[in-house]
Amino acid sequence: MAGTREAWPGRGGRVVAALILVLGSGAWLAGLADFADSVAKEPQPPLTRTDAIVVLTGGSERIATGLGLLRDGHARKLFISGVYRGVDVSRLLHAAEQAGQQFADRITLGHTADDTLGNARETATWMAEQGFESVRLVTAAYHMPRSLIEFRHAMPGIELVPHPVFPPNVRLDDWWRWPGTTVLLASEYTKYLLSRLRVAATIW
Repeated sequence: MAGTREAWPGRGGRVVAALILVLGSGAWLAGLADFADSVAKEPQPPLTRTDAIVVLTGGSERIATGLGLLRDGHARKLFISGVYRGVDVSRLLHAAEQAGQQFADRITLGHTADDTLGNARETATWMAEQGFESVRLVTAAYHMPRSLIEFRHAMPGIELVPHPVFPPNVRLDDWWRWPGTTVLLASEYTKYLLSRLRVAATIW
């Protein structure tokens, strides 16, 4: 009997742990669904002119979009954050299939960032050096929520205009039907939560 009585607390603890796991998983899944629904599904016209355009590397669509915005006069300068060391403006323009060098002197490459937090800090330093007060942020739509958290924390007082791009391999409509997109969004949502927790911790 003693052995039976001693087993119950352990069994009860396992039940409680399982219940917490189920509830936590349910909350995470519900949050993931809300996160996926909140991600922009289509581009918006760039109506607001800003001092600068910032592109976060990670896809050819981002760089091409940033160069197009600069060419069309939506900002004075373009900053591309997170560029591999050894890549210069000429090589980048060639890689993005942009003819000519007419915008080369208006483009700056940042080589120190290797994640989104690094992008925000690198950009904040460059913005302060330039004396700029507004920026159009170009990154993938699924990456935009986390990027805005990091950039707003790194650059309080700077006007941020999101400009999402849409990689063709990321299926945001009916995302749960596409395993690759589901895994991507799940990973990004987890990173988004961690960014929110880290920023909240620094504030408090």
